[in-house]
Amino acid sequence: MHKPLLLTSLFITTMATAQQKMTPEQLWQLGRVSGETITTDGKTVIFGVSNYNIAENKSEKNLFSIPLTGGTAKQITTSPGGEGDVTALGGQKIGYSLKGQWWEMNADGSSAAQIANVEGLQNIRFSPDGKYILFSKEVKLKKISGSDHYPDLPKSNVQIYDNLNYRHWDTWEDGNFQHVFFAPYENGKVGTATDIMEGELYDCPQMPFGGAEDMIWAPDGKSIIYVTKKKFGKEYAVSTNTDIYEYNIETRATKNLSEGLAGYDVAPSFSPDGKYLAWLSMARDGFEADKNDIIVLNRATGARSNLTKDWDGTVASISWSKDNKQLFFLAVIKGTEQLLEITLQKDIAATTAKHIRQVTEGDFDINAIVGQSGNTLVVSRTDMNHAAELFTVSLPKGTLQPLTSVNKAIYDNTGMCKIEKRWIKTTDGKEMLSWVIFPPDFDPAKKYPTLLYCQGGPQAALSQFYSYRWNFQLIASQGYIVVAPNRRGMPGHGVEWNASISKDWGGQPIRDYLSAIDAVSQEPYVDKNRLGAVGASYGGYSVYMLAGTHNNRFKSFVAHDGLFDLKSWYGTTEELWFANWDIGAYWDAANAKVYKEFNPSEYASKWNTPILIIQGGTDFRVGIEQGLQAFQLAQLKGIKSKLLYFPEENHWVLKAQNALVWQREFFKWLKETL
Repeated sequence: MHKPLLLTSLFITTMATAQQKMTPEQLWQLGRVSGETITTDGKTVIFGVSNYNIAENKSEKNLFSIPLTGGTAKQITTSPGGEGDVTALGGQKIGYSLKGQWWEMNADGSSAAQIANVEGLQNIRFSPDGKYILFSKEVKLKKISGSDHYPDLPKSNVQIYDNLNYRHWDTWEDGNFQHVFFAPYENGKVGTATDIMEGELYDCPQMPFGGAEDMIWAPDGKSIIYVTKKKFGKEYAVSTNTDIYEYNIETRATKNLSEGLAGYDVAPSFSPDGKYLAWLSMARDGFEADKNDIIVLNRATGARSNLTKDWDGTVASISWSKDNKQLFFLAVIKGTEQLLEITLQKDIAATTAKHIRQVTEGDFDINAIVGQSGNTLVVSRTDMNHAAELFTVSLPKGTLQPLTSVNKAIYDNTGMCKIEKRWIKTTDGKEMLSWVIFPPDFDPAKKYPTLLYCQGGPQAALSQFYSYRWNFQLIASQGYIVVAPNRRGMPGHGVEWNASISKDWGGQPIRDYLSAIDAVSQEPYVDKNRLGAVGASYGGYSVYMLAGTHNNRFKSFVAHDGLFDLKSWYGTTEELWFANWDIGAYWDAANAKVYKEFNPSEYASKWNTPILIIQGGTDFRVGIEQGLQAFQLAQLKGIKSKLLYFPEENHWVLKAQNALVWQREFFKWLKETL
């Protein structure tokens, strides 16, 4: 007997059938909202909106302001180029970077003026007293190109390496490193800059995803806190051991504040009174998806405390309360990302998991904390029917109110999908959450083609996110039911559930997927003869595994940047800490089972189902040989197959017109095969 569907959240309008269905073109018309800051007087929220111009194949970001209490939003910037590093300066004044320059203006958009006139500054931050400017820029430290080594051969086109990492995500190593600089600043003029990492072959911000959050001023303006991994070459490729460093601008001395902590240490944040420094920390070197804990350093005593070590969850981000009494944080809780708080005890070391309280609850994701004003927090929120908008959270009750409504006009005329939460029994007797997404005009008397969505990561949450590629509202609006399981390996269901996927990629997680599709297929509205499986990254790997093991359950597959052959993947991927932890080296006999039983290429003889294979040309995490091998197999076996190759895209599809081709081909394929 299967369990009945449990309706926990229903986003559907009574006039859905009269409304238009979401299309790829409409999806790319949505404004992408980002919370930036709250003015220091607590009255005004500054947010950004990015809009895509399909014809020009690029986006444009502008800033807007809106009263904290709600009302009409006002656009306050119009200049071409995206504003960044938005900072509340005092009262109703804000600063921001634009095209490598620093600007300041009032929150209503008036009195905008370019302050600094220095090219190429990134991740700009001013010292609390305004006397210094902190920024990052690239420094050439290592010879890589042929002309670097042989200046008399300037037209040579060759790269020379003698160590790892020779490439990372989508970029070849060119000998440049991101370094942190500070310089005196007065009356718009930047003085002589000091490289606080001079000569070091390390990056800050952390590449490729780090930003201004990796480098901050101490509240007294006397030191700089920055994040880096002080390892190079093979040591860098196999380690996640980043650390938090403090640089004293007077003595020029550097101190490692996270000495002895072996994994990722990131996201440093000072308490408003400057007495404490908090950051996120993972315990194990090499495990990039380890439990994230909150570490707090007492600046006076040097004592460090782990506030969440006994809490069975992993922290996504942190923010101090204005009164220094709480730390707000985000975490995935059973398929949704929520706002939590931990109340700090007078003795910080006495703060434990029992002092944690979940502030918000519902079938939505709180995916960013923008700031606090009094008893109000401003956050960013999504669900599977709505892109990010800003909301206010009333403390301590946790009630939410919408603040921005950038995409209201589009959504008012778009049919919303019904979202249901289902708990499914797995083959080992566990309860697994699965999201089931229905078309806007769903009729339970009809039968629908149904897609199993396989999430990437592999330790990535499958929550109420809103993607611009794997968009469940878009997929369901084309007439498909989507089944999205929280299989083994995902955060939000305890540390053990999250970690258990490592070195078991093709084992229980794949059985979890089959449990989910088999359970939902028992419903009378599911057409068992029209089942498909789709996914990217580990999700693409999952599709390749299912292609050889599904016992004819599925009629169609779509795999994007998936791992087809683990041995060749290990030999070409770059962040080897990930490969070592989750798979292991292929020459080590201890990993023989992984490379035999959990390797999709080992099941090539059983492939018999149409498959669409998508591959990015600059994806160095999952190299192009993976997609090409899978496509060649399908073609040589006479299986209906298609290769969608994006030469200039990496692990994702980021360019607007490429994304529209992706979506059109995706739905064209499903129409042909389901």
